[in-house]
Amino acid sequence: MRIVSVDMAVELLAALISTPSISGEEAATATIIERFLTDMGASPRRCYNNVWAVAEGFDAAKPTLLLTSHHDTVKPTVGYTFDPFEARFEGGRLYGLGSNDAGASVVSLIALFSHFSSSASLPFNLVLAITAEEENMGREGMSAMLAEFEKCGITISMAIVGEPTSMHAALGERGLVVLDGVTAGRSGHAARNEGENALYKAIEDIVLLRDFRFERSSEVLGDVKISVTQIAAGVQHNIVPAECRYVVDVRTTDAYSNEEVVAQLQSVVRHSLLTARSTRLQSSAISPSHPLVVAATNIGRESFISPTLSDRALMRAFPALKMGVGDSARSHTADEYIEISEIEEGIAIYISLIKELAGYETLE
Repeated sequence: MRIVSVDMAVELLAALISTPSISGEEAATATIIERFLTDMGASPRRCYNNVWAVAEGFDAAKPTLLLTSHHDTVKPTVGYTFDPFEARFEGGRLYGLGSNDAGASVVSLIALFSHFSSSASLPFNLVLAITAEEENMGREGMSAMLAEFEKCGITISMAIVGEPTSMHAALGERGLVVLDGVTAGRSGHAARNEGENALYKAIEDIVLLRDFRFERSSEVLGDVKISVTQIAAGVQHNIVPAECRYVVDVRTTDAYSNEEVVAQLQSVVRHSLLTARSTRLQSSAISPSHPLVVAATNIGRESFISPTLSDRALMRAFPALKMGVGDSARSHTADEYIEISEIEEGIAIYISLIKELAGYETLE
C-alpha cells in the first residue's frame, strides 16, 4: 500500500465532510473510504457500512492490533453559521460536521495504517476498521465488525480507538446502564389515609440506592456511581398513588459487568422492580502497565479517564486505548472544526506510538 501523506489525508477528510453520513446512513462515505483504500493499493473489505483491511503479511501466530475509528456523525446541531456538510478551509482549519468527531482520527489512522501496512518487521499484525453507527451504537457498526472478525478467524489482541482526545491516552471510560424503577402500591382516598402509598415505598428504595456502595472498586475507574434522576407518581392530589416510577442513571466500571450491576441493585431495593433499558454499553479500562499505555507514556502522552462513551464500550474481549486527533469539547457542537496541524501532529504521534510499541526506533 502506498503511503498516505498529510495532504492526502486532509483531502480525504474534506470529501467525507462533504458527504452526509448521519448514523445509519453512511453508505456513501463507506464507499469513499473503500475506493480510497483501493486506489492506495490496499485490499479493503466491506461489512455493512464498515470498511476494513488487513496489512500485508498477516501471521496468525502474532498478536493483532486493531486500528479503529468511526465515519458516521450525529445530526447537525442548531447554530451552524454555514452548511455543516460544506468542507471549509479557513485560517489553518478545516470546518464541517464530523471534522473533529471523528473524521480527523479516521484519516490519521488510515495514514498510520499505510505507513506500516507493508512492514514485515512489526511483531504484531495490523487491522484497520473504519466503522459505522458509533454515534447511535447501532447493531451494524462495531458489534457487526467484531462478529465479522470472528467469522474470518481474526483474533484481536488489543486496539487503538480513534476519538478526539488531543492525542492523549484515555485509559478508561465508564459504562452506562439506565434503570426504570417501578414501585407498586394501592390507591385510596388521601383524606381517610387509605391505600398503600407507592411514592413512600419508592422513596425508601431510592434512599437504599443512594446509600449503597459496591464492594469492589476499579483500579482505573474507581467506584460505580448511582444517581436517581427522575421520579413520577400520582394522578390527583387527593388520591394515594398506586404506582411510582423513577429513573436511575448508573455509571459502571470494569469491576463488574453491567449485568452484575443490575442484579446487585435489584437485590438492594425492597419494593421496586428495576428494568435495564440496555446493558450493551459496558465500561472499559486498560491497565496502566499494558504495553499500549507504556508506549504512549514513553512518547510523552498524558493519561486520563474519558468522560464520554465510544465503540470501546463494545470491546470487552481485549484491551483498548482511546487516543485520537482533535478536542472532545468540539464534538457535537456548531461550526465543528479540526486544525490541519492537529492532523499532521496526530499522524506523527501515531507513528511514534507504533514504533515504541514494536520496540524499535526505525523502520526499513
